[in-house]
Amino acid sequence: MSGDVKKNKIKLFEKQQVRAVWDEDAEKWYFSVADVCAVLADSTDGRKYWSVLKTRLKMEGCELTTICSQLKMEAADGKKYLTDAADTEQVLRLIQSIPSKKAEPFKMWLAKTGNERIDETIDPEQSIDRAIHNYRRLGYSENWINQRIKSIEVRKALTDEWDKSGVKKDNEYALLTDLMSKTWSGMTTREYKKHKGLKKENLRDNMTNTELVLNMLAEVAATDISIVRQPSGLRESAAVATEGARAAKVARKQIEKSTGKSAVSKLNAKNLGRKLLNEIGN
Repeated sequence: MSGDVKKNKIKLFEKQQVRAVWDEDAEKWYFSVADVCAVLADSTDGRKYWSVLKTRLKMEGCELTTICSQLKMEAADGKKYLTDAADTEQVLRLIQSIPSKKAEPFKMWLAKTGNERIDETIDPEQSIDRAIHNYRRLGYSENWINQRIKSIEVRKALTDEWDKSGVKKDNEYALLTDLMSKTWSGMTTREYKKHKGLKKENLRDNMTNTELVLNMLAEVAATDISIVRQPSGLRESAAVATEGARAAKVARKQIEKSTGKSAVSKLNAKNLGRKLLNEIGN
């Protein structure tokens, strides 16, 4: 795994402890596999249960046993020992292998989620409807939700341009996104998330209306420039992305000059609350 695990935490599941550590570089929680097994299997010896389960999974050819990380976690004696640890996706895979009543709700949720994703590939509009429903449930204002849904469309148009330019997904997408964020806001994506006190959460889901609009301006401008210039490869696309983001930087500076305050907020979805979200939306 990349980077150092810096934060340790005890998480509770039905009043039972599950040790967890946060990897800041990977932006992932890692959980003690033995603790998860102990909780779901109602076992007094999670390590032994995991040892038996690991043998069975190996025989079935499951790759989970080889991709689990070894991380130092604090034991009952107060000392830290190397422990098999799994991220959220791996834990969900593990849950499917444990015959337990406690695991059944997770299995049902996984089946429901999988069915929803299949439905969304047939009818993409369902994913938008589901997103709107979830944002409303979380207390976002209608104005903010409209901006957020529009931002998804804008982002898709930009990534379509990147695809046409030969930009590779994942790493190169991330590089260009960081470049644009740094240019208009003064912070990389990771720095921006830290500024808002976020970990795994989606940055855009924690932006104010002003931040969303500025970010969209950067992406719309980059898309328009890309359509005209037709860049080829990462280097030329980076130049276009920077130029587009500069338009948003100019707008940010003007807003800050007019309002006397930073357009890049520390507020996030957790501490904005329904009332503030509505105020920002109006």
